[in-house]
Amino acid sequence: MNSFGRIFRVSIFGESHGPSVGIVVDGCPAGLPLQENDFIADLERRKGGTQKGTTPRIEDDKPIFLSGVFNGKTTGAPLTIVFENKNTRSADYEKQRAIPRPGHADFVAHQKFAGNEDYRGGGHFSGRLTVCLVSAGVIAKKLLQNIPIEASILEIGGEKNIEAGLQKAIDAKDSVGGIIECTAKNLPAGLGEPFFDSVESLISHAVFSIPAIKSIEFGAGFAAAKMFGSQHNDAIINASGKTSTNHAGGVIGGISNGADLVFRVVVKPTSSTPREQQTWNWELEQMDTLSVKGRHDLCIALRVPPVLEAVTAIVLADLMLLEQKIKRTI
Repeated sequence: MNSFGRIFRVSIFGESHGPSVGIVVDGCPAGLPLQENDFIADLERRKGGTQKGTTPRIEDDKPIFLSGVFNGKTTGAPLTIVFENKNTRSADYEKQRAIPRPGHADFVAHQKFAGNEDYRGGGHFSGRLTVCLVSAGVIAKKLLQNIPIEASILEIGGEKNIEAGLQKAIDAKDSVGGIIECTAKNLPAGLGEPFFDSVESLISHAVFSIPAIKSIEFGAGFAAAKMFGSQHNDAIINASGKTSTNHAGGVIGGISNGADLVFRVVVKPTSSTPREQQTWNWELEQMDTLSVKGRHDLCIALRVPPVLEAVTAIVLADLMLLEQKIKRTI
């Protein structure tokens, strides 16, 4: 339910306005140097309030190690990290309790959990929990060493100029989405399995754990539908399997081929928007007008790159451990 991975296995917990959120990482090799400073760069990139278009809610996001680290190194035991929630304003959500936000998990959560869900800030469905994914990604990146992973924003609100895309949302008093590309270099050939545990299957599974992701494509992606097979095929040019192009995005038959892993994702516009919308009111039992107040991202996509890198690193670390490309003790 809330776990992912086979050897490098992560379990996420907590709610947006609860005391804390956190993650348990099982299967992390012993002896990996790990300290608070390792997490700062990626956690700062994920934070809200540090750039235009993001939520003004700012948390310290200081990792608190509860288990699995001793004398500055991982012990091989399950690694538990929590992040305290100190900057919450739960009253903002009391006002809209009777009106589930269109596009948000409010309605489905209420149905699935029979009204027992923590609705404050989206509860367990909140993007707040991506801080946990990023922290697990920091560990995975350290294990991957010479396999750099980088995600970058290609467009916001249909505009390649990020400022122009954000201004479009500001002018409309609404929210916007975006497209992000992620690349992993220096992958060995042979990772992944045919069918259910293909590299694409596992990456996609992890990627859709990020709230607001609506689509994914690898390599040429949807553009492949307009190409001839002779155009899309990546010619193999030497005995190591190097290809002249990379329309496959680094994966053939579900298995890495040694080329760069390349994929793109679509991040939907933020559901919580100040623009007036019509939706159902549970108390009045009729349609009602909703304008979401409180602290929300104008564009979630701005904060997704470090999260996308993290889930990619989690998958690749697990695959590398399965293929014994990473030792169980450092």
